[in-house]
Amino acid sequence: MTNKANGQYLIQGTVAPGFESVQALYERNMQTLEEISTQLCVYHNDKKVVDLWASHDDSFSPNSLINVFSSGKSLETIAMASLVGQGLLNYAAKITDYWPEFGHQGKQDLTVAELMRHEAGLAAFDTSLDTQDLLTENIKKNKVGKVIEEHAQTYRPNGGSRREYHAVTRGWIINEVFRRIEPAGRTIGEYLRENISIPLGVDAVVGVKQDELSRRAPVVPLGFKFLFWDSLRPKFLGRRMESNFFQLVAKFIRLVPMIRDRTTRGTPAPLKGMHGIQFFNEPALAMGETPSANAHSNARSLAKIAAMMSSGGKFENQEFLNETGWTALHSDPVKAVMGMGRTIFTQGGIAHFTPCDTNSSRLDQAFNTGREGFYGWMGLGGSILQWHPGHRIGFGYVPTSLNVTDIVNERGKTYQAEVLKCLDNLSAAS
Repeated sequence: MTNKANGQYLIQGTVAPGFESVQALYERNMQTLEEISTQLCVYHNDKKVVDLWASHDDSFSPNSLINVFSSGKSLETIAMASLVGQGLLNYAAKITDYWPEFGHQGKQDLTVAELMRHEAGLAAFDTSLDTQDLLTENIKKNKVGKVIEEHAQTYRPNGGSRREYHAVTRGWIINEVFRRIEPAGRTIGEYLRENISIPLGVDAVVGVKQDELSRRAPVVPLGFKFLFWDSLRPKFLGRRMESNFFQLVAKFIRLVPMIRDRTTRGTPAPLKGMHGIQFFNEPALAMGETPSANAHSNARSLAKIAAMMSSGGKFENQEFLNETGWTALHSDPVKAVMGMGRTIFTQGGIAHFTPCDTNSSRLDQAFNTGREGFYGWMGLGGSILQWHPGHRIGFGYVPTSLNVTDIVNERGKTYQAEVLKCLDNLSAAS
């Protein structure tokens, strides 16, 4: 049991024999990076092998609820795959087969798989949604669905890639498809609570309840002023960020084509009253359902869910996703440019991270190298929910300090790479 004060941080938790280097890396990062509170949890073969958390705030715990942003995208894919497993949904089918009104404004030919792969042409809406309309009861009144039904598609100009990150909107659209097919008419938030959270003993929350609000730990985005001045400081003089000024500039230059051609430019904020990332700390937003950007969880829960997924949808002989649904979710991977390098998305909407060759771009390498073989996704500023079926690894990482310049979550990826090294060492020693 680690219970170690590191400067102003109290680092707590345990690691299994063979994973001590993960703990050493965690302690070093808490000392040297600009962190507030973090959680790291890893399962291997259904056994918890890493369970660490750190904070300078006594109210923070491994069970604190944190907005994991786009890590919730993996949760929404599991919900959709459950419908496939029941024979109620086909990824190749048109969305209008399940939701006829969706076809308005020329959207009649869009398939479920295209939506899941971020190729729906709906990366942003032309209106801001009201947080009250995102409450479960109002979603069922079609408050969000009505906006989507009357919305037209927009793709990048000049024949650019149809794949564009649907950062917030994908979850809203998926939720409308899901509730129209789900036999009891439940939303994704209701499904996750009843079919994943309760039976698996985790927190996978889309739509925080009133009595759960006190468990939340707020997220804190690092300001651009801090990022700029810190990037000018050499590492030996205590720079708290991974990248220096020149690395940040190079990263920005590589993103220029995506920024220039994005269809989201000039569109209104996704939500009324939203002025920056800290708006996601608002209770009114937390209580609604924005599956792609407002799931609340913790590393213990993410890792356990990922462990279940790494074991083919089962955990300790209990089935959460049947073989049909699990296989379909991981099938038909398609590679395309999305802005953060080339991404490989399956028909079910999860990314597959693969080895890079010598011709791969720096963005491709940053995206993949160190997490080869993992499936899943990650969240704005740091969180990661990913699983490795080949090694049966379930991985969860959640920080409260958000570094928005770390667009592919390399800070958390260092732990994934270290876990893979530990397994290689254990295999070589056996």
